[in-house]
Amino acid sequence: MKKIILLLFFCFLSSTIVAQHNSEEKAIKKVIEIFFEGLHNGDSTLIKTTLHSSLKLQSTSNNREGKSILNTQTKSEFLKVIASKKVTDTYLEKLGSFDIKIDGNLASVWTPYEFYYNGKFSHCGANSFQLFKNNGIWEITYLIDMRRREKCTSTIENK
Repeated sequence: MKKIILLLFFCFLSSTIVAQHNSEEKAIKKVIEIFFEGLHNGDSTLIKTTLHSSLKLQSTSNNREGKSILNTQTKSEFLKVIASKKVTDTYLEKLGSFDIKIDGNLASVWTPYEFYYNGKFSHCGANSFQLFKNNGIWEITYLIDMRRREKCTSTIENK
């Protein structure tokens, strides 16, 4: 009888842990979805709600000679670019899968993407987000994306 009770206890405990993990994944995914909603709409105020005060932004790409380039942008520069988006311009970043890793108050998210500007394909790549759970709220602390125009085979569903 003790073995059965012990087994039931461990089953309950592991299902509770899985439910908590799934809840955290949903919360993290929601932060990233809000970030992109702001990007698509040129809403820097909405994006700002997803960002930690000491956010770091970087982009990687290759120049025409094939050399790797790493560009860094401040939070205020990024928000200014978003806020200055023309109403007639459309940004659409189609995300692929969300690969989310969580350990306590730290999370890492990898999302392949395709970016469209004014309805035309611009580039593809991957985003890497680092998030911090700040007093119960997930915030993006670091974002780096990789951009390329070649070898962009679409595996991303239309959203």
